[in-house]
Amino acid sequence: MLMSTANRPGDLNDRYLELIHRFPLRPVRSDEELDEAIRVIDSLLSKQALVSEEQDYLDVLSDLVERYEAEAHPIAPLPDADMLRHLIEAKGSPQTEVARATGIADSTISEVLSGKRSLNRTHIGKLARYFGVSPEVFAF
Repeated sequence: MLMSTANRPGDLNDRYLELIHRFPLRPVRSDEELDEAIRVIDSLLSKQALVSEEQDYLDVLSDLVERYEAEAHPIAPLPDADMLRHLIEAKGSPQTEVARATGIADSTISEVLSGKRSLNRTHIGKLARYFGVSPEVFAF
C-alpha cells in the first residue's frame, strides 16, 4: 500500500500543520494574540529560506495581523510636509536632488515642506517612484 505524499512523515505539509497548531490562521482578536502572531512571524522571517508552505502561512498570518492592527491600532496619516520631510531625511538626499530627480520644482517642494502647499496626484506619483514607496503613504 502506497502512502500519499500528504501523509508521509517529514513531508512539507507537516511543517505547515505545525505552524497551524502553533498559531491557527483565524482572525486576531486581542493584543495577546497579536503578540503571539508577531513572534511566529519573527521566527519565520529569521530563517534563511522558507519552503512554499511556510511562505503561504506567513503571507496569510501577516494579512491577519495587518487587519487587526488597522482596526485596533489605527495610525493617523501624516501631513504631506511631515511625510516628505521624513522621506528626504531617510534617503539622505538634499531637497534640490529630490526636485531634480522628480521634475518637481524646488519651490514647490519648499512650499510643501513649509505647509503652504499640498501635494497633488502627479507630485505623489513622482515622489513615490523616487523614494520607492507606495503612493498611499501620502494619503491624508
